[in-house]
Amino acid sequence: MGQMIEFAVDGSTCPGYLSEADGGGPGVLVIQEWWGLVPHITDVCDRFAAEGFTALAPDLYRGDKTTEPDEAGKLMMALNVQSAAKDMDAAIDHLLSIDSVTSARVGVIGFCMGGGLALVTAAHSASKVGAVAPFYGLIPWEGAKPDFSQLDAPVRGHFAERDEFFGPDLARGLEAEIRDAGAEATIIVHPGVEHAFFNDTRPEVHHEAEARSAWEDTLSFFRRELG
Repeated sequence: MGQMIEFAVDGSTCPGYLSEADGGGPGVLVIQEWWGLVPHITDVCDRFAAEGFTALAPDLYRGDKTTEPDEAGKLMMALNVQSAAKDMDAAIDHLLSIDSVTSARVGVIGFCMGGGLALVTAAHSASKVGAVAPFYGLIPWEGAKPDFSQLDAPVRGHFAERDEFFGPDLARGLEAEIRDAGAEATIIVHPGVEHAFFNDTRPEVHHEAEARSAWEDTLSFFRRELG
């Protein structure tokens, strides 16, 4: 079970949820969906800790959270991506300063909005990121798409066949765009599932079998790339 912490960022602090593996392990940055730092995200951190990782999820909304889609959309569009990039970079620095973190670089995983931000931070903080796992990631902010040529880590993403926000064609286009920029990318499109299929707090879209497949694949990916 993890705990809320504060870590330094740009002369101030940012809250976040930290869950440490017993005995130490690689570091993982977990990036929230548009709902905020909700129980699903803290549970993902705890799940990583149970698998031998130390995971930190920065609270990019500084305490705001919601279960209403309209409010979530407003929170997402109000997010300053440059400030969020600073928060995520500082979270990585904090992770790498923890004695129990054994990896020289971190893995980054994010969901929906957080999947897009995982790609943003992997390009922005390339020397500190060793693996990137965007889950049905999208980048809704104009001008926020990163320079994929800056990536120095492989990308292994998980997307949904029935995603109304970022469907298979867009997912394949993202894969091609990253590869064309000279980075390594593999996008897995999970059949018969909808956007947010990994989120087990949303039974209307959660798909247990495909979520388990994506989770096990990501654990193997991070273990392979982070050591």
